[in-house]
Amino acid sequence: MHKSLREMRIEASELAESARSEEIDFLLAERLGLTPSQFQLKQDMELSDAEVKQARKDMKRLAKGDSPQYILGYAWFLGYRLRVAKGVLIPRFETEELVEWALAHLQDGDTVLDLGTGSGNITVALAKEAESKGIKDLHFYASDVKDTPLRISEENFLDYGLDVTTRKANVLLGLGKFDLIISNPPYIKPSEKNVMDKGVLANEPEEALFGGQDGLAFYRKFVEEVRDHLNSGGRFFMEFGFSEEDELKAMFAEKLPDFKVEFRRDMAGKPRMLFGEWKK
Repeated sequence: MHKSLREMRIEASELAESARSEEIDFLLAERLGLTPSQFQLKQDMELSDAEVKQARKDMKRLAKGDSPQYILGYAWFLGYRLRVAKGVLIPRFETEELVEWALAHLQDGDTVLDLGTGSGNITVALAKEAESKGIKDLHFYASDVKDTPLRISEENFLDYGLDVTTRKANVLLGLGKFDLIISNPPYIKPSEKNVMDKGVLANEPEEALFGGQDGLAFYRKFVEEVRDHLNSGGRFFMEFGFSEEDELKAMFAEKLPDFKVEFRRDMAGKPRMLFGEWKK
């Protein structure tokens, strides 16, 4: 039953022939505790019987369409390992840029809301990075519309020793006032399903992906409610779909004329993030 990693890799691609090679490699490497470079360099390493058995079990699940992160029970975000489960959005690497932008505007004593927290990845990364930079006396809140993400996020906050107040809420309704709001909200249009990864559609929660017919349902509610939930000089950071920039610029200019609003592209050059600051 003993196999080299190279041999297991070949067998895995046959067991999960519909899966992408990077998904197979990610699963194998994570189970073996190897970095991407180690994975490439250690193709001749011999796997134990237990490791071969686990790999075969994983590949059967991958062949059925389960996401690698759900198979493992965790995902990586900005270097932090976070629990995930079905019903919880898998953190995206693109969101790391949003966190880094917000971090540059975080101040001592800020009250922060992670709106639509999912796994809690944004809060964990923001809190731990702020800690490493010596930003003090922060108060974190995390909200979501569903119970499963709130439960998983609370487990992640506990894992990282964070004191975070969680709330069940639809956009900002029923929440308090904050100095900084950060969110990766649902913004995909149903018409974009045909270009989406089938694994995402089969596994991840629709309410965390789709933002109404035009993808903008969340933002319409947000611009109507945000003034009641920001302190004077408050800031917000959000992601959006790459085709939505012009519509959002018009919406924010009309509904929030007293805010300074800035749009930014991601590392791939796509419109991705926005920042707003109340000039009050």
